[in-house]
Amino acid sequence: MQVVLLERVAKLGQMGEVVAVKAGYARNFLLPQGKALRATEDNLKRFETDRAQLEVRNLEARAEAEKVAKKLDGQVFVVIRSASDGGALYGSVTTRDISDAATAGGFTLDRRQVVLDHPIKDLGLHPISIVLHPEVSATITVNVARSADEAALQASGKTIQELQAEAEAAAEFDIQELFDDIGGAAEDGPLPTQ
Repeated sequence: MQVVLLERVAKLGQMGEVVAVKAGYARNFLLPQGKALRATEDNLKRFETDRAQLEVRNLEARAEAEKVAKKLDGQVFVVIRSASDGGALYGSVTTRDISDAATAGGFTLDRRQVVLDHPIKDLGLHPISIVLHPEVSATITVNVARSADEAALQASGKTIQELQAEAEAAAEFDIQELFDDIGGAAEDGPLPTQ
């Protein structure tokens, strides 16, 4: 199916280009969202008459997106999830979870603006790309942790594995001290009986 694009569409083309797409993609995505028109003779004429208005609207939307991107770029949002001792999540963090965390942080994001290259299935800091406009994007960091205290530790630069290793070393040291105390008591002789 031939369509004329009313705005820039990633991996497809720029505004005003006539491109061939699969019928389902056009019917289910491009046409209902107002991103394209069928490339009929009447629609091409209509596009040429409305082109100046569409370009102005696109520039305004892009300028607004750039303002938001400046504020959003580099922000860190905390998502609390339950996880195993090894740091593997019971489930995964979704685009909806990320948009909800950003909304709680004072930014209005739609889950469709969040781009996940791979599923988030472990604790830690994860960089996430946010597409605010077809030509404007920002990068945020999602801090996935089991508690707010753990999120603060991760933000300071420690990983879950490092924290777990420190806890194991402290426990091992305590056990060794306990055995040393018991061994020292045995060297003193038997305990007095009554």
